[in-house]
Amino acid sequence: MITAATMNSFLIRFFDLLFSLCGLIILSPVFLIISVFVIVGSKGGVLFLQNRVGKNGVDFTLWKFRTMRIDSEKTGQITVGKKDPRITGAGYFLRKFKLDELPQLVNVLVGQMSLVGPRPEVRKYVDLYSEKQRKVLTVKPGITDYASIEYADENELLGKSTDPLKTYVEEIMPDKIILNMKYIDHPTIGNYFCILAKTLLKIF
Repeated sequence: MITAATMNSFLIRFFDLLFSLCGLIILSPVFLIISVFVIVGSKGGVLFLQNRVGKNGVDFTLWKFRTMRIDSEKTGQITVGKKDPRITGAGYFLRKFKLDELPQLVNVLVGQMSLVGPRPEVRKYVDLYSEKQRKVLTVKPGITDYASIEYADENELLGKSTDPLKTYVEEIMPDKIILNMKYIDHPTIGNYFCILAKTLLKIF
């Protein structure tokens, strides 16, 4: 007998494949325009590739359009909105409308991510998780979820902090994990589409 959980998992993967493939095909002209925008805006490549921690604690390579100047990560992995001089002019625009996340459709297509799920963290922060918080690693990471919607202006919040790293680790990260659980505990196809709809509304 097929359980509700199995059916939800099947449907979510089906729509992940459908939407990511269609998105990559339909948005290919947009990808080209953004690529030119990034290259003209600053020295460096089009894509920013970074190791993130995925399901079951397995590392994978996350794809994003580059929004910062080359080698910026060497000075820290937290960005602080408009106060961060490492972000390029093109990068501010791409981040505002979440366009820098579009290449992650490739991560979704190959099964490393889902459209909906907890945002994948770098190993540095995952190593700080408590045993309870590590539950977020039992599912595929995603491009968006309730935490992404709630903290859409996370960089601006960090920009107001006198100690952004401490604020992120002690306040924002734990709260985001609590919000992650809202979907992890109820991974239904209805919840999946609800989060996608709310994300689009938040962006536009």
